[in-house]
Amino acid sequence: MQFVTPLLEGLKVNLEILVVSTLLAFLMAFLAGFGRLAKYRVVRGITLVYVEVFRGTSLLVQLFWMYFALPAMHVNVSAMAAAIIALGLNYGAYGSEVVRSCLLAVPKGQTEASIALNMTYPLRMRRIILPQAWRMMLPGFGNLQIELLKGTSLVYLITLADITYKGMILRSANISQQSLIFAWMLVIYFVVAYALVLLIRYFERRAAVGRG
Repeated sequence: MQFVTPLLEGLKVNLEILVVSTLLAFLMAFLAGFGRLAKYRVVRGITLVYVEVFRGTSLLVQLFWMYFALPAMHVNVSAMAAAIIALGLNYGAYGSEVVRSCLLAVPKGQTEASIALNMTYPLRMRRIILPQAWRMMLPGFGNLQIELLKGTSLVYLITLADITYKGMILRSANISQQSLIFAWMLVIYFVVAYALVLLIRYFERRAAVGRG
């Protein structure tokens, strides 16, 4: 148990990054998801560039770019901010495809019926389309959140003292115990990931209430 306390101290950094970058990822997912379906070509084009750039390049390189390249361009970004921005934008790009595909999965007949009832676009999104799409989005968002959690293990490479950083420090001082140290790291990541799974399942049950 002597290794658990330092690892849990590092986990606090991972969880802080997870919470804030998840909020950013959700925001970008919805903005880009709706942007991909916009009627204006310019909006669709800008959104497509964002999605393809962040999905098509390495998260690690994005972290390095945020932390090392931006200061070289006279844009000062802390290690924590760089981690949150890179993770949020990266997983937001993946999440945008979840949003876009789920919005398109809602039967067109319901959209046509809401238009026939003279509903405005915001109203039919809020009352008709989004409630149905949200149920379909939750499993995809759950998977992405777990992936985001695992992605936080890279932030030690930009000097953040997360669980991986703490584990490597412990390993350096206790080479003979490295198997135990890494085993504890696996267990901690699994427990947090499973807690996220249970949370998403709770939201799925809540979203399904009264909808058959």
